Amino acid sequence: MSTEFSRRTMLAAGAALAGSAALTAGAGATAAAAAPSGTEEKQPRVKPTVVLVHGGYADSSCWNATIGQLQRKGYPTICGSNPLRGLPTDAPYIASLLDSIPGPVVLVAHSMGGTVITNAAAGKANVKALVYVAAFVPDVGETQGELIGKFPGSEVLPVSVPVPYTRADGTTGTDFYLGRDGQAAFAADISKAEFRILQATQRPFDADSFAFPTTAAAWRTIPSWGLVAGRDKAIPPACERWMYARANARKVVEVPTSSHVVMLSHPEAVAGLIDDAARAVC
Repeated sequence: MSTEFSRRTMLAAGAALAGSAALTAGAGATAAAAAPSGTEEKQPRVKPTVVLVHGGYADSSCWNATIGQLQRKGYPTICGSNPLRGLPTDAPYIASLLDSIPGPVVLVAHSMGGTVITNAAAGKANVKALVYVAAFVPDVGETQGELIGKFPGSEVLPVSVPVPYTRADGTTGTDFYLGRDGQAAFAADISKAEFRILQATQRPFDADSFAFPTTAAAWRTIPSWGLVAGRDKAIPPACERWMYARANARKVVEVPTSSHVVMLSHPEAVAGLIDDAARAVC
């Protein structure tokens, strides 16, 4: 056999093998494309954005410990800065924040923030769950003033300090600040050092906040969850249980030893309930 013949034979065999490999690869690609969708690897679940709304005597930093827990679980988080000027201001402000968020939202509130989200979330299709953390859950026509007096046990107003301020229209309003002697009524289960920081950085709320009636009840159309702070002396635990039951909360958890600021003293319990809500609806 000549050298030239041998070389031509090897080239032909190589070309045949290459063509066979290409056909095999093409067939494999075609088979993969034709594979039933059920055999494809599932896409990871897209987690909702958790929006947290603070109440009176606090600012967004009160959620810091809970945010750390949520972010470790992979949740995008935003703290809505509640103006605390009363429902006509607070609810539209938080509603505009909700409108800016693409994708599903789990909306969480503490204390007076519960009244705000109850109004702000009405008609918001992206809000999939409401989580009330030691919070007000009013119905249409109710005020926070009515609810806080519905059951005995609230001790927070006597330790509140009224401070006059001038509104934009020139009239005089009254802000309530939590006094230096307010720890037992508001935050009994955090350290004195932590309370001093909370008290120094607090945002006061307009006294009229207790007088504005609720105009919408988002919990009637959006599923809700609730957390009861067992030693709450701001909103009585009995009131929290009653409001959550009325709202047909899907799950209610109790932290028996917690003061009103459960998101500071028991952030794991708060984050756990938020995670439960998110998994149930998204």
